[in-house]
Amino acid sequence: MRSWWRDLTDLVLPAECGGCGRPRAVLCDRCRAALGGRAPRRVRPAPEPRGLPPVHAAAPYADEVRAVLLAHKERGALALARPLGEALAGAVRAGLGVPAARGHSGIHDGTGRAARAPVLLVPVPSARRAVRARGHDPARRIAYAAAGELRRTGVPAAVLAALRQRRPVADQSGLGSRQRLANVAGALAVAPGSARLLHRGRIVLVDDLMTTGATLAEAARAVRAAQGPPGPETEPAGKGREASSNSRPAFVYLGETWEGSEQRRTPPPVWSGADRQPGRTAKEADGESAGGTPGVVCAAVVAASPDAFGIHRN
Repeated sequence: MRSWWRDLTDLVLPAECGGCGRPRAVLCDRCRAALGGRAPRRVRPAPEPRGLPPVHAAAPYADEVRAVLLAHKERGALALARPLGEALAGAVRAGLGVPAARGHSGIHDGTGRAARAPVLLVPVPSARRAVRARGHDPARRIAYAAAGELRRTGVPAAVLAALRQRRPVADQSGLGSRQRLANVAGALAVAPGSARLLHRGRIVLVDDLMTTGATLAEAARAVRAAQGPPGPETEPAGKGREASSNSRPAFVYLGETWEGSEQRRTPPPVWSGADRQPGRTAKEADGESAGGTPGVVCAAVVAASPDAFGIHRN
């Protein structure tokens, strides 16, 4: 009877901390502090891939933080998505220069004026075979949690799942920085119908982990290619044999959405640029939302290689 009751409670209550294994805690205070108890920092891999946007990370990928990320990604500890999302939200704020204090009224464009467009979190997609094996997309799930945390602290944010893999890539574990760059080169593209959505806000690429920066650099290239004039780089996303079977148009998720579920909470108002502001053209709205320059504003990750925290360049 006691064993049956323990098994039943394990389905409802967390069996152990995702970081250290302490019983009956999703994440104990010590591991929570390791994950999000310090100010996020700018991180730079060495060598730094060409085209990598500024990246901020919440914590070094070591010890408890490593255990938490692996528990969420590989062992399906989905309750960890919320604390991981909170950590990622802190890294997004750092990248955008947004104060972390609660009750903040919104983001600013550097001139003291409140920015009208939302922050669009664009998660780096997992390989389809990995999603099937794990039963979820870890980076996307964490991005949803981060967007919710940003909105709760006054930052208008949404998830734009615009990126798709247009060809298979090899497992990155065990590959060096040059091998990883070659492995992911040209592997990502923006889904058809999503390029116009990239102009609706400030683009922040998000992922759970950065090691060499190769995947984030490729994601930035794909976003910039989609925002530019049509060309060979943008066509394969929806044409040819290399096009992903999951290349349907992406949607901006403004409500808190859980994968595999139709549950949605009441979303905040939709920010849609000039069509919500009389007297302003779409071109003006797009220019303002992107800070006057097309492309990626920055990138944010939950964790990065410890070595990337120790590298500072002028």
